[in-house]
Amino acid sequence: MTLTEISIKRPSLIIVIFTILIGGGLISYNQLSYELLPDFSPPVLTVTTVYPGASPATVENQVSKPLEDALSGLENITEVTSFSLENASVVLLEFNASTDIDAALEDAQRKVNNIISKLPSDVQNPVVSKIEPNASPVLQVSANADKLNDRDFMVLMDDQILPQLKQVSGVGEVQVIGGEKRAFRVNVDKDKMKRLGLTMANINQAIAASNLEFPTGKVKSEKEQMTVRLAGKYQSITDLENLILFSKGTSTVKLSDVAEVVDDIEDRIAISRFNGQNGIGLRIKKSSDANAVDMSNATKERFKVLEEKYKDVGLKFTVATDTSKPTIDSVDAVLHDLEIAILLVAAVMLLFLHSLRNALIVLIAIPASLVSTFIAMYLLGYTLNLMTLLAMSLVIGILVDDSIVVLENIYRHLSMGKDKRKAALDGRNEIGFTALAITLVDVVVFSPVVFIEGTISDILHQFSIVVVISTLMSLFVCFTLTPWLASRFAREVHLNPKNWLHIPLIWFEKRVTIFTEQYVKLVGWSLRHKIITGIVILVIFIGSMATMGLGIVGQEFVSQGDQGKFMIKLKYDKSTTFEENNKTTLEIEKLILAETEMVDVVFSNVAGPSSGMGAASFGAENKSEITVQMKDGKQNEIPTIQYMNKIRKMIEDKYPGIEVKALNMGLVASEEAPIEIFLSSDNPELLMTEAKRIKAALLDIKGAKDPTISTEDITPEIRIELNREKMGQLGIPIATVGMQLQNGLTGNNDNQFDIKGQEYNIQVMMDQFDRKNVDDIKNMYFSANDGKQVPFKEFASITVENGSGSLERKNRISNTTIRCYVEGTASGNVSAALENYLKEKPLDPNVRMLWGGEIKRQKESMGALGTAMLIGLCLVY
Repeated sequence: MTLTEISIKRPSLIIVIFTILIGGGLISYNQLSYELLPDFSPPVLTVTTVYPGASPATVENQVSKPLEDALSGLENITEVTSFSLENASVVLLEFNASTDIDAALEDAQRKVNNIISKLPSDVQNPVVSKIEPNASPVLQVSANADKLNDRDFMVLMDDQILPQLKQVSGVGEVQVIGGEKRAFRVNVDKDKMKRLGLTMANINQAIAASNLEFPTGKVKSEKEQMTVRLAGKYQSITDLENLILFSKGTSTVKLSDVAEVVDDIEDRIAISRFNGQNGIGLRIKKSSDANAVDMSNATKERFKVLEEKYKDVGLKFTVATDTSKPTIDSVDAVLHDLEIAILLVAAVMLLFLHSLRNALIVLIAIPASLVSTFIAMYLLGYTLNLMTLLAMSLVIGILVDDSIVVLENIYRHLSMGKDKRKAALDGRNEIGFTALAITLVDVVVFSPVVFIEGTISDILHQFSIVVVISTLMSLFVCFTLTPWLASRFAREVHLNPKNWLHIPLIWFEKRVTIFTEQYVKLVGWSLRHKIITGIVILVIFIGSMATMGLGIVGQEFVSQGDQGKFMIKLKYDKSTTFEENNKTTLEIEKLILAETEMVDVVFSNVAGPSSGMGAASFGAENKSEITVQMKDGKQNEIPTIQYMNKIRKMIEDKYPGIEVKALNMGLVASEEAPIEIFLSSDNPELLMTEAKRIKAALLDIKGAKDPTISTEDITPEIRIELNREKMGQLGIPIATVGMQLQNGLTGNNDNQFDIKGQEYNIQVMMDQFDRKNVDDIKNMYFSANDGKQVPFKEFASITVENGSGSLERKNRISNTTIRCYVEGTASGNVSAALENYLKEKPLDPNVRMLWGGEIKRQKESMGALGTAMLIGLCLVY
């Protein structure tokens, strides 16, 4: 007995099966999480290491190179790129597309752990991480407390609010931007220190030696025992001020004699503002397996609870950006399209099958197939995202194909005078192989995408599987549910001109007949004129392919769309101070906020780390970024890119000395420039010459915007050349010089002040007035072996020079990166134009060029999709 016979003769089994499938599908649907896009982690790891106070050259020699040596031996690694910046090193590890990136991360972490002891002692532990689009912040929030000063609010945030936010289900990380962290500062007076014959090392050692707590043991008697604890921690500022550094006879020298001790704040390294008001910026990221929408809603509910709990201090949270909102909007839009598609299919079915009853029999295939697919999605760990929902929208037409073919043949058998059951069985059996062929063609077209490698496979994998499963379910439906329904409810319909409901159908049938006759004539003409027909088809095919080559149809990896949001990135001169950066950025914010009819939110980040995918995890004193959200619907009046460029021009006209970049923030908030070119050479001068030539060529290409060379920045630096012979005569070790410079200029915070169980840094460094210029460095004093105080300039040459703002290496060879944004065209068009330029004027043979970023992924993806298409064509035939 065939499957169709069982369905018709014993329908209870089919009813039970589909009840279970639809019930399970509805339950699975409620368990699926929402995401904008599937999780596609490129096979790339980053190793970020912070080295406070170090120049790019120092970072390269002492951090980047050792890390490169240790990590180059990882399995399946293809490229190792290091970026040595001021205060930090970033090593980028690229692997083969088939690499298990989680296993690679564990291997990389082990390699890093093995060499931590070989890195300088002041280096912070390297952080190994993946680049994940879904790991970008879901919420960016500004927190304020009207009745607390900034320092006390930061204490409240660290001690009480952050722990409660981290407990919210789905929250993976909360990054804090801005705020004033409490610290106890010891500002050492250089002249007093010299007069008393002290050094920074003496002061730090004295503070550390008097800030200890020991569990010393127990005292016991026959009746009781007690633990003895030596409480040597500082209890008040007075304890620090009265710390005796040394004594001579009856006189003593206290810390207050050489330094000012204050209960103050740490040096501010970042400021966050919302619509011009200072606050503490919070970037809240979801955990890897969390639902972004649920996490966002739960966090907002927690905000309300916290605001009520701390209303006495005026706590208020303001959500600046919420990426779950466009996710929901996008999903709702696709679901809306899905509903429209079902209605359109229903209308078409009614027109061609002439009966609402027959149309409903076919339409049942859609929910029966789609809802059942949710079970497979849940079991496979998929989410409701643009790709899976797009697959469902696309597959609606495919789902009814099989049922239409089967029902039409059943209808033909009904017209032959057979009863419903006989017509249903004969009609399905006769056309079964045809329905199977239709389904398998769809399956073999989409399934090859699963077997290709690369980022495009990660994005389209869920799309392909959902299409395949839905299509196979539709085959099962047309073999079971459709024949059973037809055997019970199908009815032959004869159009009657006297029935007013049939009049539109009769009119439509006449139009179809006319169209069919014309189509038959066209086919007949084509068969009689085969050469002309072949030429026309060939011209159309070549013309279609030429649209990409001519730039009519552009090429890009992911279209950004128009979300009504953009980012202004400000880069000041390298010598700009944090205070000057903050002052000017605030003026620019006010300039943007004056656009009251267009602008809704201005969220600024002064000198802090960027938030997008691919962004560095640290900021810079001369950089700021301003995220601007337009008012709802305003992007429909003025496109975001057009308005963004208007704001950019306003800033450039008023502040000509600032480098301004404007980025359209699309579906995936990414800091990565679409055009990224790596140039490597053993000859640094030749490398920079060729880089400048490519930059100039990009400026002449239509659509290319803001090309930059990564290693072109020049940073003023004070260079110190030591006279080793004099140092030997004076008995001053190099380590002592380095330690005193570091303690004086960067500060020492190895010791903590304990207040009610909370520890705050004791920051010991030169007074701000003693570390303002190169003369202050020259006039620093060091103790010689005879106790005499010797000025630094006597045994060192101290000059001001221009140094590189950053250094790069790729596969252990000097490298520079050219980055370029695009506007008004696709990134593929710009890269194609540059490739044409390089064919005419090729690079020097000693310079190696590689594409990176979006263009690299685009080239890999086009090749992979071409392979999948070829496999699909072969399987179809």
